[in-house]
Amino acid sequence: MLSRFFNNRNSLGMLFMLPTAVLLLVFLTYPLGLGVWLGFTDTKIGRAGEWVGISNYVYLAGESLTQLSLFNTVFYTVVASIFKFALGLWLALLLNKNLPFKTFFRAIVLLPWIVPTALSALAFWWIYDSQFSIISWTLVKFGLIDRYIDFLGDPWLARLSTIAANVWRGIPFVAISLLAGLQTISPSLYEAAAIDGATPWQQFRFITLPLLTPIIAVVMTFSVLFTFTDFQLIYVLTRGGPLNATHLMATLSFQRAIPGGSLGEGAALATMMIPFLLAAIMFSYFGLQRRAWQQGGDK
Repeated sequence: MLSRFFNNRNSLGMLFMLPTAVLLLVFLTYPLGLGVWLGFTDTKIGRAGEWVGISNYVYLAGESLTQLSLFNTVFYTVVASIFKFALGLWLALLLNKNLPFKTFFRAIVLLPWIVPTALSALAFWWIYDSQFSIISWTLVKFGLIDRYIDFLGDPWLARLSTIAANVWRGIPFVAISLLAGLQTISPSLYEAAAIDGATPWQQFRFITLPLLTPIIAVVMTFSVLFTFTDFQLIYVLTRGGPLNATHLMATLSFQRAIPGGSLGEGAALATMMIPFLLAAIMFSYFGLQRRAWQQGGDK
C-alpha cells in the first residue's frame, strides 16, 4: 500500500506540495481571512470587537483622509510604474547590446533592488533633507537656486520625491526581467528584418515589442502590486506627511490599526486594496493570453 502510494506520480506530487501548502495556509490564507473578518468588526487593540457589518467601509469610503490616500496610492502607482517601465525597458535594451564590461554592468544594476528598503529610504531622506540635501547644495553651488529646496515639506514635492525613490528602487527588477525576455528572441529575426530593409524602430515595433508582450504583462503586474502595496519606503521617508500628502492605503491602514488602535478600521482599509490588486492580476492573466498569438494562434 505504502509503496503504491510513493510510486503514484500524483500522490507523490501532492506530498511534495504539502509543505508549501501548509506555509501558504499559515502565513497567507489565515492572515488574509483574519484581516477580512476584522474589517467587519469594531475590534480595538486589547478589546474584542463585535460584528458591525459594512459600517467600517461606509465610514471610510466617505472619509476625506481615506479618499486622499486612495488618490495618493493610485497617483503613486501609475506614475511610478510608467517611469519604471520606460526606464527599465531602455536599460534592458542597452544591456542587451554588445557593450564593454557588459557582465559587470548587469551585476551592479541590481544594487538598488537588493539594498534593504529601509536603508534606501534613509539615504533618500538625507538626499532630500531641507538643510543638508546634496541636490540643493549642488544647485546652489551652480547658482541655479538661491535657497535649499524643502523636498519633503511641500505636498506635491513630497509626492514626486517619493515616486523618484520608488522608481530608483524598481528599475532594476523591470530591467533585468525584460533583459531575460530579450535574450529569448532569436537574432535571426533581426537579421531577416535588416535584410528586408527594416529600420531599428521598425524592428523594435514589429519584433521586440510583440515578442516581449507576455514578459511585460507579468513584470508590470508585479511592479504594480509592489508599488500599490508599498509601505516601508513611505513610512521611513515621510510617515505619510506632509499634511497626509504621501499617505498610501498601506501606511494609513497601519496607522489606524497599530498606533491608532482601531484594528477593525485598519483591516477594512487593507481589505479595500484587494479589488485593485485583483484588477492587476487579471491584467496579467489577459496579457498572458498573448502567448497564443505569439506562437501563431488566434489570440
